[in-house]
Amino acid sequence: MDITRLRLLVELERLGTMGAVAETTGMGTSAVSKHFAVLEQEAGAQLLVPDGRRVRLTPAGHRLARHAVDILARVDAARAELAGEGEPVGRVDLVGFVSVAGPIVLPAVRRLQADHPGIEVRLIEHEPDEALELLQSGAADLGLVYDYSLVPRRFPRTLALRPVGTEPLLLSQPSGGAATSRIMTRRRLSGLAEASWIANSRGSDEDELVRRMCAGAGFAPRIRHRIDNLEIVEQLVAARMGVGVMPKLAAAARRGVVHSPLGELGGTRRISLASSAGGWAWRPIALLARYLWEDAHGVLDDAAPTPPGPEPR
Repeated sequence: MDITRLRLLVELERLGTMGAVAETTGMGTSAVSKHFAVLEQEAGAQLLVPDGRRVRLTPAGHRLARHAVDILARVDAARAELAGEGEPVGRVDLVGFVSVAGPIVLPAVRRLQADHPGIEVRLIEHEPDEALELLQSGAADLGLVYDYSLVPRRFPRTLALRPVGTEPLLLSQPSGGAATSRIMTRRRLSGLAEASWIANSRGSDEDELVRRMCAGAGFAPRIRHRIDNLEIVEQLVAARMGVGVMPKLAAAARRGVVHSPLGELGGTRRISLASSAGGWAWRPIALLARYLWEDAHGVLDDAAPTPPGPEPR
């Protein structure tokens, strides 16, 4: 049903005559009458009956007018929300990877919901490949994703990315011997040519990162273990069962493990926020992006100079 015709119906119930409706809306009386004739066709019911020289609403007309008041209120609220007026309301489905959950996502969501209780955030944990699929299908609204400077990712053109910051990569290796927390060199890396390497089960960008890094030191890595849980990776390293690349946010002090910064040998992990191009204009998404950026700013390196997404109004 047309919104304009519903407004006319509400006005007719309030004012009582076609002439008063025409005067209030600036329409001619005949135009108002034609709108009501079309509205009756749309509703599939008789809404008006003659009452002398005037008309009056039928029970169906009164009933529809009551519905119209609620419908028009919701339409006006939606327009005000999208225009940035009033308190933002809505649900944002945020998909992200596990190592940003503790230091960035949870603090940001807690602050956002304290400041804007009308915004509901639903969290989904996925690595970038799965996250991008959810974003493209509309099953998620906003995503925290990453790629590696040594292995740039080709992101879908249907999504708009906003850089957040970077984090260094470390080599997690058993303590003792030549292991040291100093920045890794090619010579020291080449000493791990016979080591067992730990990679994830997806065999995607992380595999290519390890291969390119090790190729620079003159050897091909022997990937023996495939583990997705980074805590388990650290336990394997502590058990002297292998070595692996570890992002700084996931690295924790653990007995028997040494973390060596990879520096230029490994490059950085680049973290971005992704959403559909039109999604950034919606205030709940823009606000959540800003809160995430603010918490990431104190955690990541090379943080973007301005918050991702449009300036919340």
